[in-house]
Amino acid sequence: MTLKTRIAAGLAFLLLPLLAQAGDWPVTVKDLDNRTVTIEHKPQRIILQDGRDIFALALLARDNPFANVVAWNNLPKKQDSETWNVLKRKWPDAEKILDMKFSDQGNVDLETVISRQPDLMIAQLRAKPSLVQTGVLAKLEALHIPVVFVDYELHPVENTLPSIALLGKVMGETDRAQAYIDFYQQRLDMIHQRLANLSKKPLVFIEPIAGVGGLDNGCCFTHARNGWGGLVEAAGGINIGSQLLPGATGTVSVEKIISMNPDYYLMTGSKRPGKGTAVIPFGYNVDPKEVQMAFNALLSRQGVSSIPAVVKGHTGAVYHHFYNNPYNIIAIEILSKTFYPEQFADVDPLADFHALIKQFTRIPDDTIILSVSSR
Repeated sequence: MTLKTRIAAGLAFLLLPLLAQAGDWPVTVKDLDNRTVTIEHKPQRIILQDGRDIFALALLARDNPFANVVAWNNLPKKQDSETWNVLKRKWPDAEKILDMKFSDQGNVDLETVISRQPDLMIAQLRAKPSLVQTGVLAKLEALHIPVVFVDYELHPVENTLPSIALLGKVMGETDRAQAYIDFYQQRLDMIHQRLANLSKKPLVFIEPIAGVGGLDNGCCFTHARNGWGGLVEAAGGINIGSQLLPGATGTVSVEKIISMNPDYYLMTGSKRPGKGTAVIPFGYNVDPKEVQMAFNALLSRQGVSSIPAVVKGHTGAVYHHFYNNPYNIIAIEILSKTFYPEQFADVDPLADFHALIKQFTRIPDDTIILSVSSR
């Protein structure tokens, strides 16, 4: 069964029950962990285990995605500061929401969660092991506080649309969920059609959040088939991390990368607070010169500058947080255009991102830089 067939079959299975009887409660759904969850009423007090799920809520609760959020892990503030500035300027009350400071692995302070009297927790599927091991999931279930798992990272292409359909049902916004699903599926189908008859795929190494520890902190962290590895493969590339890593993430030596002679060397980044980081500051309202300088500096690192793809100028970089974000279709477009510039010459990922924001959200459509390349 092809990837496209698996996606279509899984999506059809999940969407049919989810898109029926919008706005009726209680509703019973199957989440992305295949758990049956009953939501007794329209959620009024939501906990976000991963703060980036605010971008999914922005598709559904468009007037104010923060309106019913009582606690969250404010990852935008910690990892994408200018996006946080854009969000809080539009919705100032977002600053008053309790920042739970959950770990990125899913560890949470159970007492604080319960104190917020939630009627729903939205969690990332990758966080389930931690929520189980710490007893958080069992305790919430015992208190009849529903938890639904969504996923844009472990299986980004297969699970993004079912996750949006799930939240559309849970939030009583199935029409808005379906509108975004249609937009995403149309773009994905176009990409699949253009990739279908290509005989040779490029070998790709991608370094997520390159330079996070500074220019002298070594290289090269990467993803396997999850996150950026999955997006590279969806865009028609062969991901080196998928071949080498025993787990979801890990480090590959520069020497190994050089020996494998990838066709493309890519990085990701986002504007982050604090000193000592050399990350490419992609995102809203950033200076193009700062982006280019950071990009060039990272390519000039010892060892990295000797990678054949870097020597040839077959390099690029992308906004980091697409890897765990329902807007990841834009990342797939950027990567496809990078690998196959002739086949995707008419595709404008930046224009598609602005269309997404304006058509499906109320997030301010500010100036944004999402990618850069040597070509």
